[in-house]
Amino acid sequence: MTTLRLTAALAAGIIVGTAGPAMAQDQGKTEAAKLASESRAALQNLYAGVPLAKELGKTAAAILVFPSVTKAGLGIGGQYGEGTLLKGGAPVAYYKTTGASVGLQAGAQNYGYAMFFVNAGAVAGLDAAKGFEVGVGPSIVVVDEGMGKSNTTQTLKSDVYAFIFSQKGLMAGLGIQGNKITKITPK
Repeated sequence: MTTLRLTAALAAGIIVGTAGPAMAQDQGKTEAAKLASESRAALQNLYAGVPLAKELGKTAAAILVFPSVTKAGLGIGGQYGEGTLLKGGAPVAYYKTTGASVGLQAGAQNYGYAMFFVNAGAVAGLDAAKGFEVGVGPSIVVVDEGMGKSNTTQTLKSDVYAFIFSQKGLMAGLGIQGNKITKITPK
């Protein structure tokens, strides 16, 4: 039991240590302005590398961008990141993504992801929820490289599409994972 507590404390320490600087103020910018700027830049980088994302962005009701999510674990793991909900390119709300996992896993990684809400109903689900749980509610499809090349906006029929980008680090293992998205109010 002591090993389990030590592992949980280690994973939590890694996440807290890396998540705190993500929202630090930068030369007079508010946390919200900095997060919005980072989210827009991450989205532009995604568009440059994935044409399907750019096409979806033209018609999406909203796009939730998490420019940097940190995930770490050793048996027990967690993840944390903060992002911006963009409508028409303008920031309208801010969210955090948190998750926990249990299983055979070890390592740490950093990545970003963007969720394209195709219709107003999917956005309303995010807005109405006190915590949007991935896997509950609107159908979410994670778009991988092969799907991104073989589909067009005409062949996609789900409510939400997620693109993962800028993966760095190594996280290996097999586990049960949960992910929750909750609205926040940065300064």
